[in-house]
Amino acid sequence: MTVKLIMTLDGAIIREYPVNKDSISIGRRNGNDIQVNDMTISGRHALLTNIGNDTFIEDLRTTNGTLVNGNYINKLLLMHGDIIQIGSHQFTYFSEDNVEYEPTMFIKAEMDETRMIDTNNPVSDDLKGMPLGAAKLLNGPCANVVMEMRKPHNTIGFKGKKMATIARDSEGYSISAYHSKRSSSNIIPLINGAPLATDSEKLHEHDIIEIAGFQMEFIHVS
Repeated sequence: MTVKLIMTLDGAIIREYPVNKDSISIGRRNGNDIQVNDMTISGRHALLTNIGNDTFIEDLRTTNGTLVNGNYINKLLLMHGDIIQIGSHQFTYFSEDNVEYEPTMFIKAEMDETRMIDTNNPVSDDLKGMPLGAAKLLNGPCANVVMEMRKPHNTIGFKGKKMATIARDSEGYSISAYHSKRSSSNIIPLINGAPLATDSEKLHEHDIIEIAGFQMEFIHVS
């Protein structure tokens, strides 16, 4: 069985890494098995450990944390299709043969730019206690993966281009189209089949967000 990590940045594939060692470290400094030049990543950020046929990922007490499917973790057993976010980069965990990965619609939590790295202060959540929303991917290589959205701002896009922003506040979740004069994309994000406007629109349970044929369903998980 071939096990690998596929590193992407805003949905665009950067590199593939085989998971074929007892342990694999990820971080910003030299000496890591996977070195990522990203100032929101700690010098030694996360560790993958193989035990038998299982792969575990562990956050190494970092400030910005390690997310799996949008949820902060300390240590977790990885499953096929899990999406790991470390800083601005994402890693998709592939453990099934004969399955091709293609860049598709992505969702990414936007990190707090004011938070410093390389300290042991715990990650705070100003919205703790509010209903937690998530996006369930409905098709593509990561179908059925549920991405929790704990951050105040989450970006969704397609093939490296930001297409929409999902915001979380005391009123719940809302979505708006991302507009950039530099973008030449003619792909229009849809919500429940209707074009998404740049004005903020409240998200409701089971709303369907679609970009270029790839779909995700908005749900509440708590």
